[in-house]
Amino acid sequence: MARDTLALALLQQRDHGSPADNLAVIESELRAAAADGARLVLLQELHNGPYFCQHEAVAEFDRAEPIPGPSTQKLAALAAELGLVIVASLFERRASGLYHNTAVILDNTAGIVGKYQKMHIPDDPGFYEKFYFTPGDTGFEPIDTSVGRLGVLVCWDQWYPEAARLMAMRGAEILLYPTAIGWDPTDSEAEQRRQREAWLTVQRGHAVANGLPLAACNRTGREPHPAGGAGIEFWGSSFVCGPQGELLAQAGVSGPARVHAEIDLRRSEHVRRIWPFLRDRRIDAYGDLLRRYRD
Repeated sequence: MARDTLALALLQQRDHGSPADNLAVIESELRAAAADGARLVLLQELHNGPYFCQHEAVAEFDRAEPIPGPSTQKLAALAAELGLVIVASLFERRASGLYHNTAVILDNTAGIVGKYQKMHIPDDPGFYEKFYFTPGDTGFEPIDTSVGRLGVLVCWDQWYPEAARLMAMRGAEILLYPTAIGWDPTDSEAEQRRQREAWLTVQRGHAVANGLPLAACNRTGREPHPAGGAGIEFWGSSFVCGPQGELLAQAGVSGPARVHAEIDLRRSEHVRRIWPFLRDRRIDAYGDLLRRYRD
């Protein structure tokens, strides 16, 4: 039977101090989301703890866990109990010296049905992720679930149209981004506003360019730098948009929020008929996309 709509929830949260405390809050919010009718729930990036990538310290690797592991076991049990598909985000210990920033997809009937290891890894002041994360080797492959085919990407991936396009080309029905992004509190208000608006605009552009609904779930709250300093003020603003970039639901900049949206899964077919971007792609002329830069 064709599915016409999908009830989606985003859990925008701050760090609560420990994996146990964070997972307890997530459990409570998952129960509330399910009670309100959600079938798919997206969590924020690295939801079990603080955003530790503000600095480089080998002790932070102790936060990593295997997949499957204790967090996926707990979340899989909740997915089964509550009838949910959950997109989680964990610091994965794949092997000694090999770690990933990994999104895990848990289905209510089958446990772990797939994972995506973050492909684009930043290395910027306050976001020293290359020290911790190996780029993924899972490729840009959507994950089939009981609620549809999910194109799951992670944070820094959201700036790259190639990632969204490849997910769309492989049949993703919705694009999902667990995220941890925020301001340097010392930046001017104007610069902060430009950064947030750019973040919203580029992702809504991916929805438009691919004729797909899209959801991004971001962290919120101020997290101090482990060695002192300004830290990061995560700007929340988790949102859901439709295949023409239309905003369907959005959280505020500050404070935890549970965002619900009802996605009309028929709209992508309609939008792609009137805006046939996939039809008109000049694949014969795109060879230079495989180059870093054309001098």
